[in-house]
Amino acid sequence: MAKKRKKKKKGSFLRKFLTFIFILVVLGISGAFVVSNVLLGDIDKVEISDDLNISEELNKNENIVNIALFGIDTREEGYSGRADTIMIGTLDKEHKKLKLTSIMRDTYVSIPGEKYDKINHSYAYGGPELAIKTINQNFDMNIRDYVTVNFEALEKIVDAVGGVEIDVKQSEIEQFNIVIKSFDNFSGKSTKKITSSGLQTLSGRQALAYSRIRYAGNGDYERTERQRTVLENIVNKVLNDGSLAQALSLIKNLSPYIETSLNTNEMVSYATSVFTSGIKDMENTRLPLDKYSQGGTWDGTFYLKPRNLSDNVTYLHEFIYEESDYIPTSTVSGISNEIQ
Repeated sequence: MAKKRKKKKKGSFLRKFLTFIFILVVLGISGAFVVSNVLLGDIDKVEISDDLNISEELNKNENIVNIALFGIDTREEGYSGRADTIMIGTLDKEHKKLKLTSIMRDTYVSIPGEKYDKINHSYAYGGPELAIKTINQNFDMNIRDYVTVNFEALEKIVDAVGGVEIDVKQSEIEQFNIVIKSFDNFSGKSTKKITSSGLQTLSGRQALAYSRIRYAGNGDYERTERQRTVLENIVNKVLNDGSLAQALSLIKNLSPYIETSLNTNEMVSYATSVFTSGIKDMENTRLPLDKYSQGGTWDGTFYLKPRNLSDNVTYLHEFIYEESDYIPTSTVSGISNEIQ
């Protein structure tokens, strides 16, 4: 009798185990379906060419992934297709870091097949594909994918994380409220104005206005800094919260405003890497560096010219790859000499 009871118990355990495995498989399949079709279903996925001006000399660490990030605002009257914001987003699994590099939109560069011009014009001339080629050629990068986000998404994301804490300067208040007023006139909504400086929690609409301030402080320099501050604040809140539910909510809110060359598997893989690698911080920087650039008007147009593009590229590779004494390729050296 004892043997029979033991045998029955073993069979019962086996059935329960197989049932458990079956449930996991079903959940896994349904979970993948939900992510790909419900949460990521509204994302506009675009295929781009493999010919992206990536030098064969750039055999970089595969644990460091660079993606081009473009910000556009289709609500602007007379929108011309230029990228209002250009950044390089870096997932550094080697050093467990997220990194964000802003490239000033007036930066004077060589645009492949076109001419020397502002880098944000590359997006207007040939969309994200030409913009990636331009970044790769001028900065010795190996970017293969991009994400373009409509600025309206920023408002949704900030609200989804419960606002962002920003230390607003006294010199920013007037311009902030001017931008808020223009937003309200466009949307017919009423947004709370800022009346005092200091650390305060901004709503999505307020954070968007803060990111769009252009005529306060050091012009576009501080503007890109504000954008990085807002993004860094969002990322840190999500990473430190560690909530999958919040992350999924962000994806769902963001998806209608995204265009990307990444496929669903890549997006899920990168998101999983961030949450499983213990990354808790984001580092940021801007190019060109003040000491390696000069702004001025040439033929009636303002440009920000890298005084030495090669030095800027060396700095960028130190920041992204944490390698010292990087020597730029001959292509970058040639462009650098031409600009000077």
